[in-house]
Amino acid sequence: MFPEHIDFRSPRAWLVGLLFAGLALVPAYAALFDEPFYLTLFGRILIYAIAASSLNLLIGYTGLVSFGHALYLGLGAYAVAIPVFHGIGNGWVHLLVALLAAIVVSLLTGLIVLRTSGMGFIMITLAFAQMFFFLGLSLKNYGGDDGMRLERRSMLAPLELESPVQRYYLVLGVLVAVVYLSWRLVHSRFGYVLRGIKGNERRMKSLGYRTTRFKLAMYVVSACICSIAGFLFANLTAYASPAYTAWHVSGELIVMVVLGGMGTVVGPLVGALALLLVEEWLSGLTVHWMAPMGIAILLVVLVLKQGIYGSLHAWATRGANVRRGDPE
Repeated sequence: MFPEHIDFRSPRAWLVGLLFAGLALVPAYAALFDEPFYLTLFGRILIYAIAASSLNLLIGYTGLVSFGHALYLGLGAYAVAIPVFHGIGNGWVHLLVALLAAIVVSLLTGLIVLRTSGMGFIMITLAFAQMFFFLGLSLKNYGGDDGMRLERRSMLAPLELESPVQRYYLVLGVLVAVVYLSWRLVHSRFGYVLRGIKGNERRMKSLGYRTTRFKLAMYVVSACICSIAGFLFANLTAYASPAYTAWHVSGELIVMVVLGGMGTVVGPLVGALALLLVEEWLSGLTVHWMAPMGIAILLVVLVLKQGIYGSLHAWATRGANVRRGDPE
């Protein structure tokens, strides 16, 4: 996790800065080499990083492993597709619908799923996601299992989302905002209470904290962020599908969080970059890319038990402690 006060002179801070600077230069690279595909590829990566960051707030800081988080990705996508189908093109309306849908669904489902823990929590979140998946399949007027092609993207004035460059920078801006919000959130009193709940919920209850309220609040915040990712995804692909809510999408988000480093603010971004870039590279080499991908993930998890960025974070923290003369 990030320290309360970031040392901007540390190698880790420079690395994060260089990472975001490199992402900001993707449109320039795409234009220079006439490769517009990179805008779509990295736009997709950044949207998945936003969704994974929202899930990390649950897994990494609250100890709630949701296997149905893609439900909110799908809600955000259909909050764009269904209004567009009915002739409503205002992107601010789409965004409002996405957030309201996420709040209502997360509150209703959260009151149920938070009565459980461990494997029960995992299975019930999966069950709710599957319910919405099959609901999407049944909506024949909205494409059913074929999904919906958007006639036009959201009109999000003053931005023009039909422009790939503006769309990319919107996604990047949202990601930066989510990373900053996550950092502020987990280093607030609210965040420290949640980390206490993750460590020992019974003790937090004995101290007088109403732990269910804190977990529900984070569950709703996480759902809202993921619904924004769904809104962006629909505008990136000009498409919405029940497949966005499928269990394997939730599984991919979990892999990104674990791969990058649970309980680190930048870890989900690193995990999304690693997973999707390697997937893109391997799929270009062989149609059987899933096998080497699985082996690669297994090796990373075995060698870097705290994930890619998480291990770097731990190494940097130990180095700082040694320089200060503090015990590890």
